[in-house]
Amino acid sequence: MAVIANRRSVMTLFSGATDPWSHRTRLVLSEKGINIDFIDVDKGDLPEDLFDLNPYNSIPTLVDRELVLYDSRVIIEYLDERFPHPPLMPVDPVTRAQFRLALYRIERDWYSVVEDILKGGDRKSMVRACKVLQDSIVSSVEIFTSKRFFLSDEFSLVDCTIAPILWRLPILNVKLPTQAGKILEYMDNVFARQSFRDSLTELEEEMRQ
Repeated sequence: MAVIANRRSVMTLFSGATDPWSHRTRLVLSEKGINIDFIDVDKGDLPEDLFDLNPYNSIPTLVDRELVLYDSRVIIEYLDERFPHPPLMPVDPVTRAQFRLALYRIERDWYSVVEDILKGGDRKSMVRACKVLQDSIVSSVEIFTSKRFFLSDEFSLVDCTIAPILWRLPILNVKLPTQAGKILEYMDNVFARQSFRDSLTELEEEMRQ
């Protein structure tokens, strides 16, 4: 693994063009302005390098010289610590723990459901999954009302994690009701950021055209 990683002098990200886990990683990279090589990966045709680097053959996979990381939350926290400006996590250990708990809950409550929806299935189970995702997002509306961003007045790794899911709502057949107005305002705010626009692949741009 180390020999292959050392062949790369520039940080490299194996990334899926429509994969929300890859998208949140690209958003962190964009927010930090990190110079990196991207390798677009089709899940049906994985490159040989990925097999050699990552025992799970999963995306995203980050290669930084001899270091190989292949869990998106590990990757984004590493990037925030490796490139500390602008900071995307609070310094205070209590608040930092709260943010990490939020990341865990979003992955468990939102990303897991999105994964089920993207896998496909019978119509009844798909409708049920979409309703579960909608209800979970709407139930968090109060959190979106208290600060400019999620839990904070500063853009964070939590926002980098939330934004790819909210961007995909049209293709997930999830429509937010009127009582989720604050979430819609949040979406407009985040989607207008240059870093977010720069993080989108062509296929992701088409999700809202």
